[in-house]
Amino acid sequence: MNISSIIFDRSAADLDSCPDVSLPEFAFIGRSNVGKSSLLNMLAGKEDLARVSPVPGFTKLLNFFNVNKTWRLVDLPGYGFAQVARKDSARFNEAVTDYIEQRENLSLVFMLIDSGLTPQAIDLEFLEWMVSHSVPFVIVFTKTDKFSATVVRTNTAAFMERIAPWFEQPPATFTCSATKGRGREELLGVIEATIKAIQTGGEPVADASGEVPVQRAAPAKLRKARPDLQRPW
Repeated sequence: MNISSIIFDRSAADLDSCPDVSLPEFAFIGRSNVGKSSLLNMLAGKEDLARVSPVPGFTKLLNFFNVNKTWRLVDLPGYGFAQVARKDSARFNEAVTDYIEQRENLSLVFMLIDSGLTPQAIDLEFLEWMVSHSVPFVIVFTKTDKFSATVVRTNTAAFMERIAPWFEQPPATFTCSATKGRGREELLGVIEATIKAIQTGGEPVADASGEVPVQRAAPAKLRKARPDLQRPW
């Protein structure tokens, strides 16, 4: 997929403030300081699409970007360590929950995991919540350039081992480095394949091996609520 245009649409504090549901949306989320902003800038091919901040929890609103006039990239607030007042933190978390649970045109969630960390309870809890709500997702291990191959391999394997009992077959996983540009082609490929699947009737998305680790939902225009998916777990 080539990105010819990417334009900021709006920031939303709640579900009612989001754009219309005419375009499929691909949301990115992870614990604070996972490297989400750097990853989004790498995907977009722009250095300033998402602000990279040394302060964890900088993103507080749901940020929407129109890409190629055909889909939206959604930058969701990180969970954990949000540097906001307690009442605001609760409100933003509620906005993310409402968006993921109720957004009719949410096509796929990219859950970002720090490859330099052993499995974190907050990541496991969030993933378990997504599984319980039948949210279509893939897992992206970030910052792979910052750690040795052994550390990355050990931590990713440990995480996948922890979640293995939740699935009959493991979910799709990717590794990336925003600094080195690794993983960009693969992630954009997933988005492209998902859009094509929606256009042709909501067939499952296959990864590079031909497997189908992500179960696709019905096309956005048919989604009144989360469908009863043929779940991979």
